[in-house]
Formats: sequence, structure tokens, C-alpha cells
Amino acid sequence: MARRPRANLLIEAAADNLVLEAAGGQFARPGPEDNLHGVALAARTRLISTRFSIRTLLLSLSFLATLLRRVSFRKKKSSKNVEAPATKGPESTSSSTTPLEKPADDAREPETTKAPIPSRPPQMEDIPDLLETMTTEKGEKSAAATKRIYELCDVGHKQNRVPMVCSGKYDVLTPLAQCLTQESGDGRHLACLALNNLSIPTENKRVMALGPSSSAVIGGLCKVIAEDKQESYLCCICLMNLSFLEASITTMLQHSPVPDGSDPMPPLHNSESLIRILEKLLKNAPAVPKSGSGKSEGVRWACGLIKNLAKSEENASLFGKTDIPKCVVGNIRNTTAPPSRWTSNSLEDFSLFVILNLAQWPVSRQALIDAGAIDEIKPIMAEGDLQGLKATMACAFLGAPWSDFPDGGSNAAKSISELMTNIIEKKGKDGQYAYGVFKLYTATKAYRDLCCAANSADGNAGDSNTKVLAVPSAVALCLQVVSDLVLAADDEINGGSKYVPDVKSAEYSASAVAYMLPAILQAGDPPRKSIQSEKACGEIATMLTQYANLAGTSSAGKESALRAAEEIKAGSGSARPILEISHESWTQYRKREGQPLDQFLSQEKGIEVDESGPLDFLPCVNSESQCTIM
Repeated sequence: MARRPRANLLIEAAADNLVLEAAGGQFARPGPEDNLHGVALAARTRLISTRFSIRTLLLSLSFLATLLRRVSFRKKKSSKNVEAPATKGPESTSSSTTPLEKPADDAREPETTKAPIPSRPPQMEDIPDLLETMTTEKGEKSAAATKRIYELCDVGHKQNRVPMVCSGKYDVLTPLAQCLTQESGDGRHLACLALNNLSIPTENKRVMALGPSSSAVIGGLCKVIAEDKQESYLCCICLMNLSFLEASITTMLQHSPVPDGSDPMPPLHNSESLIRILEKLLKNAPAVPKSGSGKSEGVRWACGLIKNLAKSEENASLFGKTDIPKCVVGNIRNTTAPPSRWTSNSLEDFSLFVILNLAQWPVSRQALIDAGAIDEIKPIMAEGDLQGLKATMACAFLGAPWSDFPDGGSNAAKSISELMTNIIEKKGKDGQYAYGVFKLYTATKAYRDLCCAANSADGNAGDSNTKVLAVPSAVALCLQVVSDLVLAADDEINGGSKYVPDVKSAEYSASAVAYMLPAILQAGDPPRKSIQSEKACGEIATMLTQYANLAGTSSAGKESALRAAEEIKAGSGSARPILEISHESWTQYRKREGQPLDQFLSQEKGIEVDESGPLDFLPCVNSESQCTIM
């Protein structure tokens, strides 16, 4: 007799148990009057039938279980073809589970041991936990935490940006700076995005550029640029955002990291300094970079950063000793788009701004001249827009001759004097520039250099060129800048200008007046006497003299002011129409501002008397001083 399989015996035993349990509930105990044999026979027949049905059912279940085990085994075997997370290099986790124990796609079936990432939007109270994950974990866990930090300061959560940096509750900058050194593109990219958003508020700029974490932040951004990562352009944008804080630009360009324990190294001697990294980026750029490519975007925003950094004379001195001036001139030379098509923040727009800012400083001017900047930007002056204004001022700074300025210099004179007025009135020009883009010392210096070029072109032959610049409104504007500084310097004066100019602006304005004197002092035709001209000469000469005697006036400003005061005083004998009108405009401005009108009146007058002697209101009455009787 063949031996029955153990599985079948187990199934029969299970069936017998089920039958007995069922029988206990289905069959009642027989009474004495029942036919015991019939009952037993019926019960046995029903038990056999029930046992067979249950056995068949259990056999079917056993077969299905076997099939399920085979299918499950095949699915696990196929997962061996998927690369396990442990082999993914630096992004791998520390888990030692095998591919059979862990699904290959974590996104579809997350591990039960993985740090839980809330499915709800991140909240400010989540920041400490997120920062801990960023610093202690690697790979996808760190990147996921970085992403949530970015989401907390994205465009939909601008209100969080200042508290995240300035509240003192969190240190988000150091962990984000550490993420910049990751080999993982996701974490690095998200850190760049977060730092960019955090660098936008003015309050954050000071903390990020000058605070305790500034070295880590600037160093991390420089590292990404130096390694030419695809996020280089984002790092340039972040640095440019920080450079809008002018108090930070000198410190930023001095960034020159050295190994711990090493002596400090000057930026120009350190290949890892910010200035050398920017120089390398510009020098290695293709002559005509593909628009929109990562390389072209990096060069573009690097020029935007240099534009801001070049506003400092100290920084301009460093730039002048590099190839950066040559590179930005090359950007203008190699462009194929006409200036009228240059958009704001384009490579050409930034490059011309860099030329303008470097041209105004003597320490970097020669580097631009050697690079051929005048020849490249001279044609742009004919443009009647922002680019034409920038090119005009840059040419004036670089010493272009008067003959190079289109239309006999009239457009140049009008556009720069208008810029001076807009800056003083704290407004911009629609479609061209906003208030704050240009500084008053830049505009006044450009006007002074333009006056110098016109004066040199006139020589001793007349005043035809200087007259283009010496319009009464422009002359009055220069007088206004100088007098406002004089009033601001005197603490005893009640009333002053709403716009207090800087010392440099006053110096350039006084020098511009001195260069325009041949036209300003032109006598009327026919020659005649004029009390108004005499008053104007005396008051303007007194104001310039007071300016020259201020403690903070430079030697160049003092010399120009005293020379102009002497010449104006000497011209008081005849009518001077331009001087009269300019003086009247200046006087009306002082009335509107509520300034004292007797501040610059000449005190060189005799003492009035009547038959009884000096008048009572004179200061010498009842005093020990001696009065002069006329």
C-alpha cells in the first residue's frame, strides 16, 4: 500500500477535527426511543460527506498558498537587478538591510526606520529638527530637509526670511553653507536657492555679509563658483544681492581664505580669493557665450556682482590690477546686439556699468584706457537712453575730447544735469533708471569732467563750448550743492536742505563752476551796470569762500572755490546775464527750503548813521567796540 503524503494526512486530520466540531453542533443526542442503528448510520453518512467537502476545500487552499509563495519568491528575485541604495556612493544610507528586505524605490515605499518627514507644509517650529537632519544625515534625507528649509523662505513665504536670519532663534546660514560643499547636486542646488531668497531683505544682508557666518557663506559660494558647478550662476546672484549693501563691498572683495594656522594672504596673491575666482570665470568664458547657458549666466551675474563691488575706490584699485577691465571691455566689443536692444541686467548692461564705475576712479581708469574702452563705448553715446547716459559719463571720466561728444555736447550736458536734478529730488526717470542707481558724486564728477573738456576745447579762443554747459539751471544746481554743504556744516544755522550732499559732490560742483566761468561771466550786450549782478557776484563769492574754509574741503576743492570766488568778485562791475539768472534760481530754491537768505550776504559794508550817530539797531550801540562813521 502506497504511503500517503504527510500533507494529505494533516489535511484529513484537520478535516476530521472540523467535522467533529461541526457534528457537536449539528446532531442532538439520541433519546431512548430512537432507533440507534439508524441514527448512527445516518450520522456516519453525513459525516463522511462533510469530511470530503472540507478536505477538498483545504486541498484547494493549500494549492493556492503554494502558488502565492512561488509568485512572491519570483518578485523578490527580480529586485536584485535594481541597484541597492547602499551602492549609491555618498548618498547611501548606513542601513545594512539587503535588497530583499528593502524596496529599491524609497519614494514608493519609505522605510519604517527613516526619519519621518511631515506631510504637512513646513512650519517655523520645524527648523531646529530640519537643521539637525541637514547636518547629521547625508544624501536624500539631508536634501529633503534642505528642501523644506527652502520652502520656508520661498516666494510664498517672504515673511519668514528676516526671522530665519535675524531673530537669533536659528542658525540656518552655517548648515546651508555646509550644504554648498556637498557632492550631491540636489542638496547643493536647494541650498543655493535658499541662500538667494534669504539674501534679499536688507536686514539679512548685513548678517550674511558681515556677521559670524559670513566667512562660511561667502566661502561656500566662492567654492561652487571656483569648481564651475552648474549652480555657479546662483552663487553669483547671491553674492550680488549681498553687495547691494554698500557697507559690505570692501569686506567682501577682501575674502581670501587660507588654511587654519596660515598667515593671511592678500587677495591678489591668493588664487582662491573672490577677486581671482571672478577673474578666472570671466577669462575662461567663450568670446561669444551661448545665451542662456550655464556658463553665460555665470559670467553675466558675475559682471553684475563686479558692478556693485566697483563702487568702492579701494575695490577699484584691486580690479585695476587684474584682467577684469579687459574682459568687460571685451564683452562690449564682442556683442552683436545694438545698445537699443540691451535689456536691464543683460551682460552688456552690466559690463557698461562696470566700465562706468571703474572709470570714475583714477586707480582703475588707466586699465580701461589701455583696454581701448573709449573706442568701444564712444558710439554708444549717440543712444538717447540709459546706455547712452552711461557711455557719456564714462567717456567724460576717461578724458575723451570734447569733439567726441555728439551734437556738440548738448545732449551730454542735458542728460547729466537732468540726472543731477533727479538725484537731488530723489526720483528716477521713467523707463531708464530708478532713484538710487546713480550717486550724486558720480553725476557731479561727470559734469565737472565734461566742463573741463569743453573749457580745454575753448582755450583762449572764447566760450562757445563752455556756453553749452553753463545754462542757468545747471549753474544754479551746482551752487545749490555747494551751499547745502556749507549750511549743513554750520550747527548754528536753522534751516537747511532736505538733501545733504557729500563732500565729494560739493568739490566737483565747485570745480564745475570754475570751469564754466568764461561763459558765466560773459558780459551783457551792450555792456551796462547792474545792481542785481553786483549782488549776485558778492553773495556767490562769499558762499564759495565759506566752502573753501570748511575743515573737510579737499585741497583741490579749496583751490577751485577760491579761484572762482576771486574771478566772480572781480566781475561785479558789469551786468552778467547768466550769473544773474543763475543767482535768482538759486535764491528761489533757498526760499522754498526755508534757508536763511542772509547767510551769504557780504559783510564788507559801512555803518549807517543819522544826525545822532549810529542807529540804535546796530550791534555797536552801547558796546565797547568802535564804530566807523561814514
